[in-house]
This record gives sequence, structure tokens and C-alpha cells, in this order.
Amino acid sequence: MKLLKSHLLLVVFLITSFTAKADEGMWLLSLLNGYTIEDMQAEGFKLTAEDIYSVNEACLMDAVVIFGGGCTGELISNEGLVLTNHHCGYGAIQAHSSLENDYLTDGFWAMSREEELPNPTLSVRFLRYMDDVTDDVFANIGEDISSGDKNEIMKANVAALVDEASEEGKYEVLVRPLYYGNEYYIFVYERYQDVRLVGAPPSSIGNFGEDNDNWMWPRHTGDFSIFRIYANAENEPVSYDPENIPYTPRKSFEISVKGVQKGDFTMLMGYPGSTQQFLYSDALEHMTQESLPLKIDIRTKRLEIMDKYMKESDLVRIQYASKYRGVSNSWKKWKGVIRGLNRLDAIERKHVEEAEFEQWVSESSDRQKEYGELFPQFEDIYSQLSTLGIMIDLQREAVYSVELFRFAIGIQRMMTGSVSAERISAYADNFYKNYYHAIDKEIFVAMMTTCFWHLDDNYHPEFFQLVQKKYKGSFDLFADKIFEKTIFKSLEEFESIIALYERNQDKALKKLNKEPVLECVNEILDIYDQSILPEYSLLASSLNHLYKIYVKGLMEMKPDVRYYPDANFTLRVTYGKVQGYEPRDATQLDYYTTLSGLIEKSKMGEHDYVVPKKLEQLFIEKDFGHYGVDGTMPVCFTASNHTSGGNSGSTVIDAEGRLIGINFDRNWEGTMSDEMYDPNQCRNISVDIRYVLFIIDKFAGAGYLLDEMVLVE
Repeated sequence: MKLLKSHLLLVVFLITSFTAKADEGMWLLSLLNGYTIEDMQAEGFKLTAEDIYSVNEACLMDAVVIFGGGCTGELISNEGLVLTNHHCGYGAIQAHSSLENDYLTDGFWAMSREEELPNPTLSVRFLRYMDDVTDDVFANIGEDISSGDKNEIMKANVAALVDEASEEGKYEVLVRPLYYGNEYYIFVYERYQDVRLVGAPPSSIGNFGEDNDNWMWPRHTGDFSIFRIYANAENEPVSYDPENIPYTPRKSFEISVKGVQKGDFTMLMGYPGSTQQFLYSDALEHMTQESLPLKIDIRTKRLEIMDKYMKESDLVRIQYASKYRGVSNSWKKWKGVIRGLNRLDAIERKHVEEAEFEQWVSESSDRQKEYGELFPQFEDIYSQLSTLGIMIDLQREAVYSVELFRFAIGIQRMMTGSVSAERISAYADNFYKNYYHAIDKEIFVAMMTTCFWHLDDNYHPEFFQLVQKKYKGSFDLFADKIFEKTIFKSLEEFESIIALYERNQDKALKKLNKEPVLECVNEILDIYDQSILPEYSLLASSLNHLYKIYVKGLMEMKPDVRYYPDANFTLRVTYGKVQGYEPRDATQLDYYTTLSGLIEKSKMGEHDYVVPKKLEQLFIEKDFGHYGVDGTMPVCFTASNHTSGGNSGSTVIDAEGRLIGINFDRNWEGTMSDEMYDPNQCRNISVDIRYVLFIIDKFAGAGYLLDEMVLVE
């Protein structure tokens, strides 16, 4: 029976490998010529590869930006208007919010250029070009050269490429490995630093559904915000200056207001963060059975603590709104990943794929020499990484979740580096603006208790022993002492050490180093730095080398299969169709939602489904302008474009290259697409551009912004 099951699974795997990947893939723009663009055109796309990416002519690539540090945005006017998600602009919106001007709750709309709000820490980056530099990276590397010398030569080659392409600092340059280092590409960016907030709907629109609906379909979220890029008179990037003028882009998107229909072609351009399609089966097993369950448990504790205090105070709610959402986002996704991979029987499917690879290797002595020891080495490394991986998870999820730990380390590094008191004060002001001591203290207790029970005794810091002996094993009692007496407790108390630092840096640093909070985190980090990270890094490096060999072998085994490079936050194209899906037996979900459904949710009486009175009135009066359809207002839609984290804010265009939506999420049933794509379940979720225009025009009364856009009926 086991043999029969394996044969059946092999048949399933072979079928899905070649027939179920029509919508899977994240393709580099410079490699669209050939099969990919022909397949896109066969699916209905009307443009060419050069329309998407061209070094010499304005193209769609020129209208897409990296927004901030981890999102995508799109240019929608020749006067520098940028669309992205509400949750991508959330930090900027929060930074301008206060009890007097609660833009998170009420929204913000600049009714003139003078009212647009600057954001000192926000920037956008344009990709100016990319190129294959594999031969350049591997230049001057002979067959007999040692691995250490090889790495040094490669580093020097990369440094030379970066130096030349940067043009003396004009451009930011990255050289990124693809296919685990089998290929290398250079990406050249131009950064614009003057980015101003133009408009954002209230959170009851931009974050409608909140945690209830996050990662879920159907959605009714107007997840968008609007910014404007400014430049100098020569259209070059400069820091904020009131005299700057709106940036004139090389290309901006036309906007389609004719809407979407089931089966319509869709293309998405954006910056997916990370995928892991080539993972070995042991890695999936560790992920689903050990790592993700632990991280989910840790974040559950953090969310419960923050939620309790946020409900008690509007000020704390504003301070922690962005933090809470950041913690919750991955927490909910990870639950979906486990469910999705288990439903796909992903580990067993990997076993089948690996068995096929082993069979192929066994058929050739040359292959046996090159690949024969690959899987035993995988198994050996993953057996060692299992325990170390849990400890790394604890550091990232538990230790670094204590805000005072991160702040204290930052201050120590700044003072050790003789950073000016002015800069340290600015850093502290920014930290304490959104810090609530009681939350952090309770999180400290929960996280240290978790570390105590999950860390091997050999890796316990000294203060764990102190807690057991002096405080009867109670981290609560220990926290009462160090959190109440620390100079990090508040900005007012911290200012005393800044004053001392201005008079005598050595004395200030000496006093700082005796702080119990800092002593605790340094004890933990010393253990990680000396006993955990070196071994983990060595194993991870070896693992990366094995994956390089494995991926090379897979490509040799199946030369006709198009393997896309795993996402690494470089600009990609994905394409698919507008369509719904069936999440479970006898449940069919349509591809679109409307304002009618939003109003229905609002009647449930839940906090996540509060609707602004003006929006409700527009619905009652059916005042949708020319954006509505059949007596209601389209809100969101789903399609089969392959997306990942980082695709937030990504451009969704139709067959003619016109903007039809802004990507903002995946469906919960498809969150495992970073590891294994399922064409029947994986859907990206976009806010319909007609809903965006409706909110700007009819709800916000900022219709003047539409005058800058090119709307196509």
C-alpha cells in the first residue's frame, strides 16, 4: 500500500508540476522576452516586453517604486502622485497623528499643495535598470582556487560593480544572487527623499475589518493612501525643502474606470519579499511542527498584552496601533501557512520530488559524483539546525520584542560611537513618543518566562539564575525592580544621562553600562554571539551552498521547466486572471465585493466593522458618481497573481497596461504560497481602483486630485 501511495503521489506531483503553474511565478522584468511574454500575450496581454522594461525608453517599470522600506507604490500623475496601501503609509500617518489631530481615526486630506505633510524618514526608490552580472561576479576564479579565496574574489568583483554603477554616489546599487547564487544580477536605484502625505482615508475605511478580516476573503478594505514625490528644479532627488517642486516621472499609469470581469487578464508589478519554493522536506517539517507554532505562541502573548492596554487608553491605542498591526500580521499569516501546507500534504510532496531527483541522479555516474551526497548532507545539517533554529526564533521573537532592550542597545552603540547628544536626544524623542512602560514591562515578563522554559539550561543568562534564587523564580518580581528603577523608564528620567553625556561621555557610558536593563540584554546577546550565532551561521552558509547545488541539479533534470528565481525584494512581474475560489467543500467565493457587503458587516456591531457616517449616507443615497455599477459600489477583487510580503501596494494592471487596482493582501487559504503555490486556492486581494477614486472624490471631497490623473473609460 505504501508503494502504491508513492506512485499515486508521484503522478499527482508530475501533473501539478507541468499543468498547475499557469499563474505561479515571479519573473524578472529583463527576462520577459521569449516564452514568458508569449504566454502573457496568449492569456490576453496587449503590450510587449519592451513596454514593461526598457533601458532606453520610458516604460511601466518607471512608474513603480519601492515605497519606504518594504512596500510598493505606483505613480498616477505627471505631478508626482504616488498610490500605495494605507498600511504602507500607516507609519507616516501615525507620526502626524495626535489626540488633537487623530489622522488614523479621522483620515487626512490635503486640499492644497501647501497642506501636504513632509515625512523626514520616508523615501521612495526608482529602479533605473537591472542586468545579468553573473560572469562579472565569477571573473578570475579558477577551478583550483580555495573556497575562502573564491569568496574574497567575488566580494571584490561585486564591490567593483557597485562602485562603477553608483556613479560616485548618485545611485544606490545592489548585486543580488538568484537561484541560491547560480546567477547574479545588479539593480541600480535612484532614491527620492522628499515624500509628502497627500491623503489617507480614516482607518475605518483604510483598515476596515482590521484583524477580523486580515488575510481573509471576502474583504471590504479601502487599503490605500496617497503621497507626492518632490524634487529640485532639475527634477533631481533632494532632501525636504519648502521650495521643492513636484517630481515629473518618466512614466505614470493611466487609470481604467471600466472595472474588472471574471477571467480578465491581470498583471502585477511589485517587490515581493521572500519565497522558498525549493525547500527540502526537513525544512518544511521544522517550519510547520516546531518553528511557526512557537512563534505563534510568542506573538499571541504579546498581542494579548498590547490589546489590554490599548482598550484602556486612546493615547496608548494611537501609540501602539502600528506596532500591534505589525505583530498581528505575521501571527495570523503563520497560522494560514501551517494550515495550507498541511492541506497540500506538502512534506510528502517534497518527499516525492526528492525521490524523483534521487532516481535521476542514480542513472548517471557523473550525477552521482556531483549530487550523490546532497540529501544526506541536507539531513545532517537540518538535524543540527533544528535546536539552533528554535534559539534563533527566541532571540528574534522574544528577546527583541522587549522595547527597552532594543532602545538600550541602540543608546549604548550611539554613545560608544561618540554620536552627538543632539542625535541621541532625537532618537530618544522618537522612541518615547510611542512607548508605554507598563506594556513593555509585562511583555518582558512573558518573554523571559518563555525563554526560560525553551532555552537549554546551558544557554541561560546569569540573571535567570538570579531570578530563581533571589526572586523565587518570579520574573514579575524581578521586573518590578529593574523596570521601576531604570533610567530608561521615561524620557524625563533618560534626559539626565544625556545631560551627563554632554558634560562627560566616559562617565555617561560608565553609568549606562551599569543599567540592569542593559546588563540583562547584553548577557543574552553575549551568549548568542559567542555560543549560538557562529555555529548557526556556519551551518546556514553550508546549507545555502547545498541549495545552490540542488537548484542547479533540478534545472538540469527538467530543462523544459521554467523555474522563477525566489523572491528577494527585487522588482518582479506576475500575471493571472480575475477569479474567485472555493476555500472548502460547497463554499464558492466570488471574485468581487461591494459597498453593500461592507454595510452588511457594519450591522454586526463589531469594533472592526465601524463605518463612517458619511460613507453610510453615500450608500443610502446611492451617490456613487460614475464609479458605481448596478446600484452599488465595487470595493475589492481577487485574482490568481502570485504574491508575497512586499507586494503590498503593488500595481495591478489590465491587458492594456492601465491601473485597475492596488494589491494589499493574500487570502488566508493561500498564505503558504511562499513555500508551495496552489492555483486552486492562492489569490491576491486588491482594492478596486474605482473604490479609490470614489473615496477621494465623493467621500473626501478631494476631487481636484483626479484632475492630475488620466482616467480611461
